[in-house]
Amino acid sequence: MCGILGLLLHDSTINCAPEICEGLSLLQHRGQDACGIVTCGPKGRFYQCKANGMVRDIFDESSIRKLIGGMGVGHVRYPTAGSFNNAEAQPFYVNSPYGIVFAHNGNLINTTSLLQYMDATAHRHINTSSDSELLLNIFANNLQQTGKFRINEEDIFTAIGGMMKQVKGAYACVAMLAGFGIIAFRDPNGIRPVGMAVRRTETGNDYLFASESVVADASGFTDWDDVKPGEAIIITRTSISRRQVAEPATFAPDIFEYVYFARPDSVLDGVSVYRSRMAMGDMLAEEVKRVLSKMDLSVDVVIPVPDTSRVAALNLAQKLNLPYREGFIKNRYVGRTFIMPGQQMRKKNVRRKLNAMALEFSGRNVLLVDDSIVRGTTSKEIIQMAKDVGAKKVIVASCAPPIRYPNVYGIDMPSRSELVAYGRKEEDVAEAIGADLVIFQTLPDLIESVRHLNLSIKRFDCSLFDGDYVTGGVDEAYFSKLETLRADNVRGKAAMMSGDLGPAEGKGGGGAPPMNGITEDVVSIGTMNGDDTVGLHNTWKR
Repeated sequence: MCGILGLLLHDSTINCAPEICEGLSLLQHRGQDACGIVTCGPKGRFYQCKANGMVRDIFDESSIRKLIGGMGVGHVRYPTAGSFNNAEAQPFYVNSPYGIVFAHNGNLINTTSLLQYMDATAHRHINTSSDSELLLNIFANNLQQTGKFRINEEDIFTAIGGMMKQVKGAYACVAMLAGFGIIAFRDPNGIRPVGMAVRRTETGNDYLFASESVVADASGFTDWDDVKPGEAIIITRTSISRRQVAEPATFAPDIFEYVYFARPDSVLDGVSVYRSRMAMGDMLAEEVKRVLSKMDLSVDVVIPVPDTSRVAALNLAQKLNLPYREGFIKNRYVGRTFIMPGQQMRKKNVRRKLNAMALEFSGRNVLLVDDSIVRGTTSKEIIQMAKDVGAKKVIVASCAPPIRYPNVYGIDMPSRSELVAYGRKEEDVAEAIGADLVIFQTLPDLIESVRHLNLSIKRFDCSLFDGDYVTGGVDEAYFSKLETLRADNVRGKAAMMSGDLGPAEGKGGGGAPPMNGITEDVVSIGTMNGDDTVGLHNTWKR
């Protein structure tokens, strides 16, 4: 998952980079692999800082000071279909036409045909394997077809509408045109979230685009409004323009945002993530009660797996009239294991991340509540930790149904073989992770726990659980290709970390180190095929 952010301040003399940096730190849970900021200063010049790493590591006082301008775009990411080198860090940039900066959350599923179109028809060079760069170039190519010296909002809407007819998949995007303004748009199914907010002052209004409403809350913005599916919004310092640019489609936001990814203090598409997780706990309590009664089992204590499942676990415990205890103490200075790029790294970090307190486990039948069970790596380690400190039985209750299918819309689960529930019955999953019993939320109950908070949402993308992909176009050939790409990236990263390879090459070249250490901080005019930042000087220094 990725986090995107766009900010336009009414006073162009105030640098927006410090606020964008703070906003990205609030979206850090959406990706810890890389981050970046590009701002637009006087005369439409872009200033960039991006690299692999977390927000706190990449943006220091010196790098932020060099990001000049009152509007900008930020991004946090972890790798999905792309690879892992610095060239994959966003935002991306193209100098033609007009100078465009672009940040994307999601994943396209028709990249093969789009790449062929870019090569044979549009004659545009795609420097990386990232579908985000591809999406940017399709947008840029559509804009270029206007042939105008200067464009207006009508031209931008037309270009985005044309792009939505060409691409298939999930995308929530924020873009910036040099000296013009910021833009946000969302795929016709609304799979990935993005919204806007305003901060009113006596001298003018500031505007924000972000993946989650928590950024607006923390930064003093109000009137949060989700970008509608198939809608584009253009904000300049003089106007706001909104338009539905795609034909109506089934609105189906990804339900896994509510299960795991989004912060509990965010509101997405009118649904409080916190309230939805409370409802998940209530619904799961009924299923736990039914299964335990059927199997004649009892539970002594309910313990959440930190942090996402705490809300649901507390409601479940209250509903079942069982004691709720914090049995795992978390080391907050170790990253989220699900988002960590490598399987071995995830496994090693589980015990560094959590410590089990024997006094809450010893001699008890424990009900562990988790938000979901994905690969099972973390669950297996946690269950073993509970048994190591004396738990008699460990029963696991999952707020989500079994994940048996890959997510192709921007979540790092492309390989079916990595999903512990793929091809397994529930009792087989319990055996695989070492639990005495696993109880899963039913899919109808999960849907109802979210939908009852906004009845206008008629459908959610639940493809992780039921294999029904709302966009269509996902078949066995697509899965095979995606799994091959993922395996290649894993091998490439392992080779790079061992020193066997240099930086990975994107499509068409690249592979030289980024231009770190150069003193000039403005846009470089030429396209530099040997530079993985392509076109913009990068102020980040190793």
